[in-house]
Amino acid sequence: MSVDGAQLWTLNQRLLGVVMDACTRELAELGLETKEFFVLAEVEASPYPAEIATALLLPKASVTVYVRNLVAKGFIRREIDEADLRRHRLVLTAEGTKARDRALAALAAEYDRRLARVIPQDRVELQRILKAMLDLPA
Repeated sequence: MSVDGAQLWTLNQRLLGVVMDACTRELAELGLETKEFFVLAEVEASPYPAEIATALLLPKASVTVYVRNLVAKGFIRREIDEADLRRHRLVLTAEGTKARDRALAALAAEYDRRLARVIPQDRVELQRILKAMLDLPA
């Protein structure tokens, strides 16, 4: 039996969408829209808006709006980059860290709820496959 990449991509996207939809209420209770959450979750790995835009495949103008909203909500702050005083880097605030962690916990719980439908050995195999696709060590 053959399954093409487009079919797998579509199934994966549908799964991620269903998980995100199931967590919309929790995100809203934290004061986050879905895309704001993704930006917030990316700040530590990519502290500059242009890097966030690249990492999340979002237009820079959209990231600017999300960053502005997250600053206004007190979840992140802008700091002068000591290495280049012309640049600002983004830093999570304590509130931002708390909101990010709670949102990630909600997503993990929903994903785990769905993953519980899969037997443990298949979960191990899924992890191995995903790591292989990302070129990560098994």
